[in-house]
Amino acid sequence: MLEVLQYEFMRNALMAGVLAAVACGVIGVYVVVKKVVFISGGIAHASFGGIGLGYFLGINPIIGALFFSLASGLAIGAIITRTRIAADTAIGILWAVGMALGVAFIGLTPGYAPDLMSYLFGSILTVPFSDVLLMLALVAVIIAVVVALYKEYLILSFDEEYAMAVGMPVARLYFLLLAMIALTVVVLIQVVGMILVIALLTFPAAMARQFTHNMKTMMVLSVLFGLLFTLGGLWLSYMLKLPSGATIVLFGGVVLAASLGLSRLRIRYRETRTPA
Repeated sequence: MLEVLQYEFMRNALMAGVLAAVACGVIGVYVVVKKVVFISGGIAHASFGGIGLGYFLGINPIIGALFFSLASGLAIGAIITRTRIAADTAIGILWAVGMALGVAFIGLTPGYAPDLMSYLFGSILTVPFSDVLLMLALVAVIIAVVVALYKEYLILSFDEEYAMAVGMPVARLYFLLLAMIALTVVVLIQVVGMILVIALLTFPAAMARQFTHNMKTMMVLSVLFGLLFTLGGLWLSYMLKLPSGATIVLFGGVVLAASLGLSRLRIRYRETRTPA
């Protein structure tokens, strides 16, 4: 596969894959531990409104997705914490509104409707270098926040009541977490698309959680598994001539399923070896 690195689009794809693995590996741990997977899905689908707005205004659709993702994440947090509307209802509302706005903006855009498959299901092979730089900036922000507030989020992830008791700004930290999820969603849209974002946010972290409960170790393993999924899936898509986003997710799903199966067999083996 080394010969394909002579092509700029493949180099961009590899850089995008690495950045996506770092982002999903770090934030995915919080998503899995805090059990906010469906909030992530809601943010991802609501970002479609920003993609439509980007087409309508003639700007980079990813820029529009960035602002819509942040807005939808904060809106979901505000609805959950400040109203009596249930979390799943709030997610469903913004999910539907975001998708509808995207369709409306695209319908209002003069000329032919653009091909949206790359944003729905990802197209890592078409990521331009300018978007790689944007992804790099977003990942840098995510890492900086996680490093600066690691202890706070460690407490918040495992004992929210204790965090409130010691006077931590739980609500602000929660909103900031949603903002980081929104940034990660924008990074992953380029790789697997908004439809499959949940997979890459959860697969690496879920697999890492099988091996450790230490947050730092879990993040490191999650990043490594994310690299395995994105780069392995990219290689398979190149070799088999398959869509990159779907191949990355399917490859990750197969590896995760195999890992879960082996883990289950290991547990059964230990049980049979344990004397009655």
